[in-house]
Amino acid sequence: MLSAAASGKVGFNMGMGVGRCVSAWLRGSPNALNRRRDWDPSPKYSTTAAKSSTPSFNYVIVGAGSAGCVLANRLTEDPQESVLLLEAGPKDRTLGNVRLSWKIHMPAALTYNLCDDKVNWFYHTLPQEHVNNRVMYWPRGRVWGGSSSLNAMVYIRGHGEDYNRWQREGAEGWDYDHCLPYFRKAQCHELGGDRYRGDSGPLHVSRGKTNHPLHRAFIEAGQQAGYPFTNDMNGFQQEGLGWMDMTIYEGKRWSTASAYLRPVLTRANLRTEVQCLTTRILFDGRRAVGVEYTQNGEKKQVFAEKEVILSGGAINSPQLLMLSGVGNADDLKQLDIPVVQHLPGVGSNLQDHLELYVQQQCSQPITLYKAQKPFHMVKIGLEWLLQYTGYGATAHLESGGFIRSRGGVAHPDIQFHFLPSQVIDHGRVASKIEAYQVHVGPMRSTSIGWLKLKSASPLDHPIIQPNYLSTDTDVWEFRECVKLSREIFAQKAFDPFRGPEVQPGPECQSDAEIDAFVRDKADSAYHPSCTCKMGSPSDPMAVVDPETRVLGLEGLRVVDASIMPSVVSGNLNAPTIMIAEKAADIIRGRPALGDPGVPVYQPGSLETQR
Repeated sequence: MLSAAASGKVGFNMGMGVGRCVSAWLRGSPNALNRRRDWDPSPKYSTTAAKSSTPSFNYVIVGAGSAGCVLANRLTEDPQESVLLLEAGPKDRTLGNVRLSWKIHMPAALTYNLCDDKVNWFYHTLPQEHVNNRVMYWPRGRVWGGSSSLNAMVYIRGHGEDYNRWQREGAEGWDYDHCLPYFRKAQCHELGGDRYRGDSGPLHVSRGKTNHPLHRAFIEAGQQAGYPFTNDMNGFQQEGLGWMDMTIYEGKRWSTASAYLRPVLTRANLRTEVQCLTTRILFDGRRAVGVEYTQNGEKKQVFAEKEVILSGGAINSPQLLMLSGVGNADDLKQLDIPVVQHLPGVGSNLQDHLELYVQQQCSQPITLYKAQKPFHMVKIGLEWLLQYTGYGATAHLESGGFIRSRGGVAHPDIQFHFLPSQVIDHGRVASKIEAYQVHVGPMRSTSIGWLKLKSASPLDHPIIQPNYLSTDTDVWEFRECVKLSREIFAQKAFDPFRGPEVQPGPECQSDAEIDAFVRDKADSAYHPSCTCKMGSPSDPMAVVDPETRVLGLEGLRVVDASIMPSVVSGNLNAPTIMIAEKAADIIRGRPALGDPGVPVYQPGSLETQR
């Protein structure tokens, strides 16, 4: 579930050459290793005296991802404001052509993105004690569009109460009444607008077109199990099972690069640079005045007359802050990084969604198994290249839903993504049989992690410690995820399709056996967030205030998934785009949009689980 960072593990493997990709992960990027040898870690902070020979813009945005593309668009709506948008990776089109960049733009080809170090940061966590010491793989976008160019294109906003909780956690003005209008502003839904959906924004959102019988069976089975049908899990009623929204338009991935950046590239007040790694923020006293970056082996500086805005995501933004002397002073001193501002919350509060697959063999040959054979892949690819239609025009995660794990839970805390196929090892291994599966996991885990610098070099990935399954609550919730998924798969709607259970398998029945399965198979849903927490200035762990300004400093903001006070109940790409839309109005000094009293579904009783 890649989000902003982005949204959903891969479902349909159109890719080959997996062994080469795995080898690249194990080796690390050779280019990065070569650059690392040449890196000079000594800090060189600039002052305003150097500006006479250095280019400057009103705003310098670091990261052309899910948030950065939005900001570049909205801030340059004012022709008086100049913006420089810096991206560490390449453009998302080869020679400006969608077909030549099919690995990104064909929705069904998303597994290729996981195997392409040209567009992927390839992060890995520390060994996780509570999941059998496994090292978790975290793909993150390093390309125009960021993780919205890599994710599974699932468009989920979260629940209204997530944003009301943000306000209670200190993010004043970020309650649901003041966030929903920015979801609408961003969106252009193919079903038209209403109080919840937008119909004129740049971000096209659609529903699946395959009408696959297994998707229909999943939704019907949910109702047979006692859960409601929801016709819009991003609208009035999140709870229940139904058809999911996707950021796919006319058969192509609709990333923030497509929605926000490319339409405004001709604006005279917008400049973009790619293949440039931002290495530090430049300060004049306590004011951010620009950034330093490397491009084509050359070290460069650029100044911001008004503000530097970090939109690198939940890993890169805190990393850049710490490299620049903003973070926990004790940690920075150990790496001989001069301290500009002591903010212990930088890199803390790391939250992610963990998920696993419950898989069932299918008794009929109707899954995507045959579609992943070379002959069929060629046919599917040619149809997409010629017409942008067919099985290549969807990521196949077209149904899903949200339920509550137990009575007393105020709003859904378990999410489903259903897929009429089998996924093995992040989609890096081809499926073996005709099978279907549900991706399932808790949405508000209590395990909290952190990330820290490995060294003072920006070429070294940070140390990532999510602390997965480190609380008893999280272990119990995952156990329920397995049990509740099995219950849905056991309903009458699946009778014509149900074969033997593949995973966890019929031998896995007791709580202890289920817990062991979870420890062995649970994996990241690719939703890192909350590492530059937004909150009240009185909160010692807050990094930015509700205006997105870095506390204790001037001219510096963070706008991306890292500023979430707590993770939302769903995928992260849509909320990250909303954050950027709202932040753009804040930066421009515009009155905040609001829609007081938006109704949100409440179950008839909270005493029961359904």
